[in-house]
Amino acid sequence: MKFLSHEIEKELEPRADEIQPSPSRARRTAERQAKSGKWVESLRSSDVGRLWTELHRIVSHHPLVRASRSAGLLVEEGATTAYTDLTQELFVQLLSKNRFEHYLETQMTDYEIECEISQIELTNLLTAELRKRHPESYRLARRISTLIQSSSNFRRFDSSGTNDEPHRRLADRVYGLNEWPDGKRRRDSHDLEQRAHKVSVRARDTRMVGCTGDSQVVISNPDLEDLIVSVLDSMDSPADVRTLRSLVMSRLPVMDIYLVPLDGDDSDNENHFEPVDKRENAEQGLLRRESENAAEGFVEQFLKSLHETVRGKIKQYNRILGVLWHCYLSPEQSTQLEVAAVLGVSDSLVSDYRRRIEQELRALSFSEVEEARRFESALRERVRSLVLTGEEKGVAV
Repeated sequence: MKFLSHEIEKELEPRADEIQPSPSRARRTAERQAKSGKWVESLRSSDVGRLWTELHRIVSHHPLVRASRSAGLLVEEGATTAYTDLTQELFVQLLSKNRFEHYLETQMTDYEIECEISQIELTNLLTAELRKRHPESYRLARRISTLIQSSSNFRRFDSSGTNDEPHRRLADRVYGLNEWPDGKRRRDSHDLEQRAHKVSVRARDTRMVGCTGDSQVVISNPDLEDLIVSVLDSMDSPADVRTLRSLVMSRLPVMDIYLVPLDGDDSDNENHFEPVDKRENAEQGLLRRESENAAEGFVEQFLKSLHETVRGKIKQYNRILGVLWHCYLSPEQSTQLEVAAVLGVSDSLVSDYRRRIEQELRALSFSEVEEARRFESALRERVRSLVLTGEEKGVAV
């Protein structure tokens, strides 16, 4: 059981209502527009190399990608490899959705294209991976954020209530209990963590929910709201949403799936794992050789029985071996009429030989499926040598 670092969530929060941009904000927007890549020109000239370079630049500098690395979503060795793989996945996704054609058809500008790729396509790609790798942490973090904003038990402590306040992401907003005074003192993060850990961990609610009934409740909304109140009351201090989510979820039995490479270097983990050695050991080798010897014995017994069904006549024995090869063992899978034409006999004779072969096959008894497979393999090699090389004397019994 591990708790997910929620720093990756800070880029996923809904924005505040649009307000009139200040001169400094307008200047920053103009600078970003000037720094955007030449997307339209690259798309019109089908310059794949330049498109790849621009996508790699977006991936390398995207804050959510850096947060994904710290949260363990990008586990490849080295930043270059992780960014290259993610760029490849983003490039394939844009191609499969025909987004490049859409950008040209709708006459989007370079800045609009870069904003959509960075803020929508890449973000959706990473959040989809986050939901898959950390489903409970992702879902509970969202529920905590919603309750903090909607419940009357909580209110913001970093807002004056006017529209001229600086733009702030939800993860950076400061919330506390509604009953606290405006000048409530804030404590440092270490003190908050120690105080929050005094709150007992809640029991897991195992009721199944969701459209397919494959997710557990973990904790109901009323109980979750009560837990948030208990954590804030124990901390006795307002906290930003990111910190508050982390401390609340530390009091919950959250279980997520972590994909950890076996050869990863984790200095904090004393358990060392080695891949399973799938090579054959001495006992398996002995059993295999005994099985092969037994299969060869079955082959000799089977060929002896076929020899007896044709009363030891060489010509008829060669024909029945031909039927055995072309109808049962050959990879070409010929029809009965084709086999009759190849052997120069009638279709009824081929049918009679097939009946005799199947009768002798049913007389064989194998204790395991593996023995039957060994028999088939050994029989194929033996009959191939007899039929294709013409070693008629090799069938003497």
